[in-house]
Amino acid sequence: MKNRYIASFEAAQTESKEIPQFRAGDTVRLGIEIKEGEKKRVQTYEGIVIARHGEGVSATFNVRKIGANSVGVERIFPLYSDSIKTFEVLRRGRVRRAKLHYLRGLKGKAARIKELKR
Repeated sequence: MKNRYIASFEAAQTESKEIPQFRAGDTVRLGIEIKEGEKKRVQTYEGIVIARHGEGVSATFNVRKIGANSVGVERIFPLYSDSIKTFEVLRRGRVRRAKLHYLRGLKGKAARIKELKR
C-alpha cells in the first residue's frame, strides 16, 4: 500500500509522458537529450530492447545496439525519463522470452530477431 501523496505524484509523472507499447525483442529509436556544457542536443540511439524491469515511475528498459567494430553497447533507460525526447518502435520482434540476455553472446546473423507478422 503506497502513500496517497506518493501515488498521486507518480500518476502525474506517468500521464505527462507518451510511451508507445513495446516489449523485449522490439527495435526502438530513442531521441536522447544530451547536455554538453551549456549546449543541448538530441542524439538518436537505435537498438533492440533486451529487457524491461519494474513498473510505474521506476520502470526501466535495456537497449542493445552494435557499435563501431562490432562492439555491443547496452544502455539502461528509465521509462519516464525527461531526457528521452522521442520514442518510436521501428520493428516488432518475434521472441519467446522476456529477457534476451543471450544476445550478448551472439554475433552477426545469429543475433538477428525475426519480425512479428501482424
